[in-house]
Amino acid sequence: MAAIQSSATAQKVLKTPRLTLQCENIAQDTTTIRSLDWDRSRFDIEFGLRNGTTYNSFLIKGAKTALIDTSHSKFKPIWFDLLKKLIDPKKIDYLIVSHTEPDHSGLISDLLNLNPDIEIFASKVAIQFLENQVHRPFNATAVKSGSELNLGTNPSSRTEHKLGFLSTPNLHWPDTIFSFDHGTKILYTCDAFGLHYCSDLLFDNDPEAIAPDFRFYYDCLMGPNARSVLQALKRIDNLPLIHTIAVGHGPLLRHNLKLWTNNYREWSSQRSKGECFAAVCYLSQYGFCDRLSQAIAHGVGKAEAQVQLIDIRATDAQELTTLINEAEAVVIPTWPNQADPELRSSIGTLIAALKQKQWVAVYDAFGGNDEPIDALASQLKRLGQKEAFAPLRVKEIPDGNTFQRFEEAGTDLGQLMNKKKSIAAMKSLDGDLDKALGRLSGGLYIVTASQDEGNSKRSSAMVASWVSQASFKPPGLTVAVAKDRAIEALMQVGDRFVVNVLKDDNYQSLLRHFLKRFPPGADRFSDVNILEDMAKGGPVLTDALAFLDCRVAQRLEGPDHWIIYAIVEQGNVADAEANTAIHHRKVGNHY
Repeated sequence: MAAIQSSATAQKVLKTPRLTLQCENIAQDTTTIRSLDWDRSRFDIEFGLRNGTTYNSFLIKGAKTALIDTSHSKFKPIWFDLLKKLIDPKKIDYLIVSHTEPDHSGLISDLLNLNPDIEIFASKVAIQFLENQVHRPFNATAVKSGSELNLGTNPSSRTEHKLGFLSTPNLHWPDTIFSFDHGTKILYTCDAFGLHYCSDLLFDNDPEAIAPDFRFYYDCLMGPNARSVLQALKRIDNLPLIHTIAVGHGPLLRHNLKLWTNNYREWSSQRSKGECFAAVCYLSQYGFCDRLSQAIAHGVGKAEAQVQLIDIRATDAQELTTLINEAEAVVIPTWPNQADPELRSSIGTLIAALKQKQWVAVYDAFGGNDEPIDALASQLKRLGQKEAFAPLRVKEIPDGNTFQRFEEAGTDLGQLMNKKKSIAAMKSLDGDLDKALGRLSGGLYIVTASQDEGNSKRSSAMVASWVSQASFKPPGLTVAVAKDRAIEALMQVGDRFVVNVLKDDNYQSLLRHFLKRFPPGADRFSDVNILEDMAKGGPVLTDALAFLDCRVAQRLEGPDHWIIYAIVEQGNVADAEANTAIHHRKVGNHY
């Protein structure tokens, strides 16, 4: 019995999240407090984290003192203990709120309890959001591009710390501002240029180690707002030479600034090509609107279509009208049944800006008191809009399956928008080259993947023929996965999947099943016989000739596919006498 109790205690200890703090001077009179969340595995739109994350805040001491951002509420005891060793909280003159998402603003209410006289500098929208978060009066000054805050000269270092503010909405919330200290040439960007990467490494000394996480973070959070990213980069270009980009997540950027800013510029330029885009609307800080809209936008982006996130509440009427009118497709959330007059006015502006025969879709915000989604869908149908996808209903607190369903709906929308372009691309290749490429034959496989998330499980599958052994020691293979495949989200570095090898005399029914178009969130494995616990990575098909259980080691980005290199951890053959099904193509520019 004692041994059993000890084992249970050990398991309990292992489940306790590892939270630590790092405190370092990063420039004259400037200190960072980094909250290291080593074990966090999911974030925002429910994309997976394999390296945890950090929440970074900064203390600047001129003649007066400013704190830039706080931390997540889970760090409250240890964060304030450390802050008090650095300074009496009552002597902090200003709190600069880069934006109000809880991972950066989670301790503002507690700070106000300690120092009710502190003056908060933030965007106008952020101040409105804070009023709803802290439920108490506070001193506040709204800032925008061109606003300044002079902290004065630190008597010890004789450095003057004058902060200039840049308005950078939609990176990735509508209330975001950047702050630039002219004294140290540090640019404070909160979410922008960040990455979810937890380590004791303070700066970007090893760019190769953090580059995959930097790109993944951009794709999930910044990519859907590529137009806004480009606008922010234009404002940054007007600043004096930047010494450091002090981000809100991950290591601070100092040694490879040109690399990171050029990445943002190149990726955002690629995403913003052309005028055709989907406008995915949301209501900030209402229900699960923020995350659900991001999931849809991420899905649209996976299909290589353009997307623009639009906060209905924070966007002025003229800009809202222009964006809705110019969009090829518009996605609209349900809104509060008892909406205030200002919000109703914005919704009226949105509806009035819609064009006939424009692609339109609706989704549940799950705010607790929404306008009925069917009434909204019917209203749009009467106005002559085309349904981009069926209404996305949310009947319980969103989980991984919900976000996957929303992402898949976004991908379907992106593919719909790109239909004409895809057909044109199929016809564009040289005939001889096309036929020659088609002579590259391959096997036929079903790739499956599943991930447990508490009480729910995310799973997906796809037909593959571009599978090849890639190494002997360790045994490894590569799989080419189109960027708009739903399963791609479950094949990040560290994830597991299964390659099911099909038999040459028994594959047609499996092929027909997995080649059909599934509605967003549909169970790919219904009506299919599977061995669910045979492999770690996902279901093994009962009728498969063999299976290979794999773990993703690396990802290489191609123009329209991800090349996934994986280590094969186990495998088995069901029929030693059977042969692998072979796929012969006639053309080489589409499936």
